[in-house]
Amino acid sequence: MIAANGMTARYLDRKGFPSLRRVLRSPDRWDRIVELATRLGGRLGPAPSAPALEAFLAERRQADPELFPDLSLSVVKLLGSGEYVVEAPGQQADGHFGLAVRDYSHSTAPNRRFPDLITQRLLKAALAGRPPPFSYDELSELARHCTEQEDNAAKVERQVEKSAAALLLASRIGERFEAIVTGASEKGTWVRIFQPPVEGKVVRGFESLDVGDRVRVELAGTNVERGFIDFVRQRGE
Repeated sequence: MIAANGMTARYLDRKGFPSLRRVLRSPDRWDRIVELATRLGGRLGPAPSAPALEAFLAERRQADPELFPDLSLSVVKLLGSGEYVVEAPGQQADGHFGLAVRDYSHSTAPNRRFPDLITQRLLKAALAGRPPPFSYDELSELARHCTEQEDNAAKVERQVEKSAAALLLASRIGERFEAIVTGASEKGTWVRIFQPPVEGKVVRGFESLDVGDRVRVELAGTNVERGFIDFVRQRGE
């Protein structure tokens, strides 16, 4: 699939067509990924490197398969989200850091993703010797729209999952859980407990926590309607 998507992107470029690319930029928080790797005996350079990260993760998967999902989750959170952008012929746009490729489109699932359908229409025109069916500006607007709609769909999925998780934990207020920090920003600090694997916000005691930290928390409250799950950090245990 990756090879097909890469070939599609390069083919459109050779034909002089603009193309819709799937981009995951170099992570802004590479320093934190380096810190997590160092903590586990790994070594990553100061500059973001997808091959180096892949090698480290492969080594950790083999060395500690039980804890690897938690490490993988932390890295995924630190890498950030992908987006759709337009690349003009001959342009050197950002590639997909997670896949370690520069030329990458979404073209293999037109039955379930609108960006793939756009790319298929571009391919049909290129193969038939016709001009591109979309202008650069039109593709740019479509790229923005597709990214926004993808984000909106993800928000709805997260809301449903959060409400279901809040309902699951509603009877367990006051219980304590082992957890891993999955998000830390000005918007708040989030953790995922292990049993059951549910994510919630740390409303007290979040100072100095960062993605990948292990912590023990107490369930302080839930709100099923709003999907809120609140934890309080436990210290000195």
